[in-house]
Amino acid sequence: MGRIKTTLIKRITKDIMKQASGKFTTDFEKNKKLLTAIVELKKMKKIKNSVAGYITRLKQAELKLAATLK
Repeated sequence: MGRIKTTLIKRITKDIMKQASGKFTTDFEKNKKLLTAIVELKKMKKIKNSVAGYITRLKQAELKLAATLK
């Protein structure tokens, strides 16, 4: 079982995905760098990593759904 993300992480991720959804990939490290460039979360390392991880997970789920619909 995975960890459950808080509503804060989900809300932040939703807002960021609206701004730049096409830029993110399924790679955590790339998402973390893009997130740093888009949003000022330098002092909040744990939140930044949680958001980047959640974005990665959403992108992976999106790809999986697209593959099953083919």
